[in-house]
Amino acid sequence: MAEYDRAEYDTDPGRGYLLDNQQSEAGVRFGALAELFDPVTFRHVDRLGIGAGMRCWEVGAGGASVPLGLAERVGPTGAVTATDIDVSWTRGIAGGVIEVLSHDVAADPPPPGDFDLVHARLVLTHVHDRAEALRRMVQALRPGGWLLLEDADPTLQPLLCPAESGPEQRLANRLRSGFRTLMAARGADLAYGRTLPRVLREAGLDDVRADAYFPITSPACAVLEDATVRQIRHHLTGQGLATDEEIDRHLANVAAGRLDLATAPMVSAWGRRP
Repeated sequence: MAEYDRAEYDTDPGRGYLLDNQQSEAGVRFGALAELFDPVTFRHVDRLGIGAGMRCWEVGAGGASVPLGLAERVGPTGAVTATDIDVSWTRGIAGGVIEVLSHDVAADPPPPGDFDLVHARLVLTHVHDRAEALRRMVQALRPGGWLLLEDADPTLQPLLCPAESGPEQRLANRLRSGFRTLMAARGADLAYGRTLPRVLREAGLDDVRADAYFPITSPACAVLEDATVRQIRHHLTGQGLATDEEIDRHLANVAAGRLDLATAPMVSAWGRRP
């Protein structure tokens, strides 16, 4: 599911983000998310005219696919700065035009210099001080630079199986509801995606536009679901939201390919600094 992708990490199991980069499933999730959403992200990046010689800041990079795609577009005369609280999965791509920095977007100053593009995908939903993070990203733009924010909105489409046609689909949707309960308890705003056009206008950006995308079924959705449920199963059972038997049954249903698995809509919104 789209909202699965964040790397914020807190050693207190009752606080912080539910899915951290320290767990082995993180790499599987990043690969599935790249397959699902990179085409959407780069359709917008290309529409905004990001190309040779430009400077880009990828906020909360998580995996490597977006920084690498930006590096291809800006070429040897450009620069890509990829930041995250935990850079476990991007450290290896540093070099050439790509700089990788450990960074908290809501607490640390922006990287030095002005950027032609600042991009964050599936980040701000999980940042407690979203307004401050947004202010810092806008601050980092050069005049005429673009801010592209992409965030999930699970409350717009809350079902893992939109066609709830049998007990397997009902179980899947109940486990997805449990996942959202866990995320909300840790401060995630599950209706944030729909607010992005307004928050960009309120931040003083011009030419604000937005659209939304979500797959209704895809092999990558199954990969993402399997990795995520395995990562959160101890939270689901510990909070009484599911039993081990139910989780095992759901994972078997996912593996059998009998479920049409969707994601939450990912809202993409962009605006230009005057």
